[in-house]
Amino acid sequence: MDKILIEGQKKLSGSIEISGAKNAVLPIMTATLMANGISKISRVPNLRDTRTMIKLMEIVGAKCQFKNGSLEIDGSSVNNPEAPYELVKTMRASFYVLGPLLARFGYVKVSLPGGCAWGPRPVDFHLKGLEKLGAKITLESGYILAEAKKLKGAVINFEFPSVGATGNIVMAASLADGQTIIENAAREPEIVQLCQYLNMMGANISGIGTSHLIIEGVRNLKPANIDVIPDRIEAGTFLVAGALLGEITLKKVIPSHLDSLLLKLKESGCNISLGEDSITISPPETIKAVDMKTSVYPGFATDLQAQWVALMSLAKGSSIITDTVYHDRFSHVPELNRFGANIKIDKNTAFVRGVKELVGAPVMSTDIRASASLIVAGLAAKGETSVSRIYHIDRGYELIEEKFRSLGANIVRKNTNI
Repeated sequence: MDKILIEGQKKLSGSIEISGAKNAVLPIMTATLMANGISKISRVPNLRDTRTMIKLMEIVGAKCQFKNGSLEIDGSSVNNPEAPYELVKTMRASFYVLGPLLARFGYVKVSLPGGCAWGPRPVDFHLKGLEKLGAKITLESGYILAEAKKLKGAVINFEFPSVGATGNIVMAASLADGQTIIENAAREPEIVQLCQYLNMMGANISGIGTSHLIIEGVRNLKPANIDVIPDRIEAGTFLVAGALLGEITLKKVIPSHLDSLLLKLKESGCNISLGEDSITISPPETIKAVDMKTSVYPGFATDLQAQWVALMSLAKGSSIITDTVYHDRFSHVPELNRFGANIKIDKNTAFVRGVKELVGAPVMSTDIRASASLIVAGLAAKGETSVSRIYHIDRGYELIEEKFRSLGANIVRKNTNI
């Protein structure tokens, strides 16, 4: 079994390029299923999750060619609107095929999702939204069956601005009869890019980037080409590492996507300078403890919460970190405490008392972002750290150890069975 081995406390310096965003490319891939012909997506990260989605696309009948970060998808051969449990259980984002396939075929059968091993992320918002559009939804042997001869526009008001549900409903509504209005829509950059891409395909979506989306249904969509936006979560992970270990520059980023994190890093004492598509961070002599609450965009991303907890573990003073998005997303805490961190959990809040140093330890990944926090902690810790179950990190980070090595880290991947 592969592990990542780290010899900690090596200074970081230099620059890296940030990969395309996993959370943007996955829904864009499913949007191509609604068009006859070949769409080309550039800056596609080579991740476990993108490869899983390619497998799913091929199962439903699409022809895919993936080479050097460029993915061509031919949607003209799509003929099997079913997403099997074997794939959906490994990645919740495969649920994104629900809206596009229903809109195109009037029928779809999708397994209930799996994915990261933390907390329920209910699909109710997706299903209620599709019902509002006129779909008949039934549950059969762990599969969701959705049917509608023709979807019809409706007003949909989300109780919570769910990213996944917003994406699914926007795609389905693009081919519905009439107008759909989504109130309390997600505003994340990944949803913004999905809407922009749908418009490039011939959809008619306005209000993009706001919580009030208006979709005028069109009769059909055509193929389109797009470059994926940079991955703000990967960028944030490297910024946290820089805050601990040395001056680094990130290239090919969109700084405004990271406003909430950059504000907190400045509060903690870091020096930050911004270019048009670059960010340079240099660490303070002493990291100040800074409280943080996650929130939907443009708030502090829940996907950076684990990394922030790792940073605060080495801050001077105590901090309180609350996750208002996912209330039980703290599986990284027992592992961070193995390094000697002093973190206590009460419900959806972590109470972190900063320590002078962390000491390397064997630790285990539990989800994508928890993995990232353990790697950051291992890089900052004294001595050797081994991180197991690293298939989680491969779902969301492209060449993470190579990128850290290029900055001066002592980090390698090894097969420990040999």
